[in-house]
Amino acid sequence: MKSIFTTKVGMTQVIDEDGVVTPVTVLKADENVVVQVKTEETDGYNAVQIGYMDKKEKNVKKPVKGHFDKAGASYKRYLKEVNYGNDPIELAVGDKLAVDIFEAGEVVDVVATSKGKGTQGAIKRWNYGRGPQSHGSKSHRVAGARAAGSDPARVFKGRKGSGKMGNERVTVQNLQVVKVNLEDSYILVKGAVPGPKGGLVQVKQAVKGQN
Repeated sequence: MKSIFTTKVGMTQVIDEDGVVTPVTVLKADENVVVQVKTEETDGYNAVQIGYMDKKEKNVKKPVKGHFDKAGASYKRYLKEVNYGNDPIELAVGDKLAVDIFEAGEVVDVVATSKGKGTQGAIKRWNYGRGPQSHGSKSHRVAGARAAGSDPARVFKGRKGSGKMGNERVTVQNLQVVKVNLEDSYILVKGAVPGPKGGLVQVKQAVKGQN
């Protein structure tokens, strides 16, 4: 299970020799270091703990600091786990991952947190239809009837309505790697990636679509 953590820089476009324009998202990968390796024998499952993005020592809490010191790694802002399932783990504590674990043309999945949109109405949040637009109508953008009739006279749990929208973990599958720049530590991925500029993005081996 190949996986690396990156930072979203923004979008641009790549023009190939035939003049075909491809929209791409630029992902910059700072140092990814293996902080801990978990195995079936010791932890009950196979996983690798990866630290990403440098952090000042004064901002690191003592328990976390000891965890990094034990691994001999520099202090990181993010500490993420990659589950390997039944796949063999070929990494060791202290190993560093770079963008060259992927190559151009490969298919990957990206995982990120989408942009938060605050509190939104039912039309924007759930794609509800609008009410009549005539002056006599008082139901232009309301969600309509909310509760059951006389019994049980309450709104059922899970009813779609207005509320907080966005700021959710989103996985986009089967995006193609257009280019890998090892010197500047960039990955160019075809299409859009969730989240704002500067957001954390995990790029991992695609679950589907490898053929």
